[in-house]
Amino acid sequence: MNPYTVSRPVCIIGLGLIGGSLLRDLTAREHAVFGYNHSTSGARRAAKQGFDVTNDLPGVLARAEKKGALIVLAVPFEAVASVLDAIVEHAPTCGITDVVSVKTQVYDLVKERGLESRYVGGHPMAGTSQSGWDNSQRGLFAGAAWAVTYDYALEVEKLPQSWIDLFADVVRLAAMAKAEAMPVRVAPHDEAVARVSHLPHVIAESLAVVGDHGGILSQSLAAGSFKDATRVAGTRPELVQQMCETNSAAVVKALDEFLNYVTAARDALASDNPTIADLAEAGYAARTRLEARTGARKESVSPVKISSRPVLRLSPGSHGWVSQLRQAESMGGRIEVF
Repeated sequence: MNPYTVSRPVCIIGLGLIGGSLLRDLTAREHAVFGYNHSTSGARRAAKQGFDVTNDLPGVLARAEKKGALIVLAVPFEAVASVLDAIVEHAPTCGITDVVSVKTQVYDLVKERGLESRYVGGHPMAGTSQSGWDNSQRGLFAGAAWAVTYDYALEVEKLPQSWIDLFADVVRLAAMAKAEAMPVRVAPHDEAVARVSHLPHVIAESLAVVGDHGGILSQSLAAGSFKDATRVAGTRPELVQQMCETNSAAVVKALDEFLNYVTAARDALASDNPTIADLAEAGYAARTRLEARTGARKESVSPVKISSRPVLRLSPGSHGWVSQLRQAESMGGRIEVF
């Protein structure tokens, strides 16, 4: 078996930006993939473009069951429960993964239905401020981190081979999308994305409103720094709500820390000797560490993103492989399977 190819067909439920982009990538790789979209018009547009897409959920799940497909949930969080119920009814043996931006609440829904032995969570750290099938694109995930959860491996004494095979296929799915699989437990995942994904939305929304209060002059003078900092404020409000509200405890914790820095900067600027030196230096150092971690070579005319995440090749099911996952998580490392 090719270590970088999913061993089974893939069925994608939800063909918005993330699900649609994954469908395009797998189709381009000539892998067996088909999908479902709730929007009839969206499903029709995808089908007219040559993709294997339907708006019949029971039908597509029955097909997934017949083919032994890997089901990918790419729906908004509020639809996850109903789709899981449909899977229980129409695809009772298929392996399941997802691309939802929160993992704890999804895993809770999975466990409520007794599906944990058939589930490996996923979350590609990629996207744009746009949404929907028409904005999906090939190559969206190239070089991106793709979180892969493994909590179930820590909860049972003996892992079933079916779950081990499923875990390997989710890692391969990330590889087929040219992303980098990173093992992570659901709780640390949600705490981390609150800081680097969900909090930025709260900040961008606030900054956009403050800038807008400056009226036409501020809008006319807005340049790169403001537009870059408010880019994600262009995300549909309901998607922002879904991300932040379903991860509210972790977002509040990150927001409190952020507000401490903002308050300290405000007080320092309001003092008799206005300064923002401490925050500017700390922020510069943090940004430098981030750039070193992501490995962006800016001196190149065509910047090439070189991964600086340590890579661990592992054989799922072999002795000590779960401990290796813990080790990789502690280093923020990526994994490959063979």
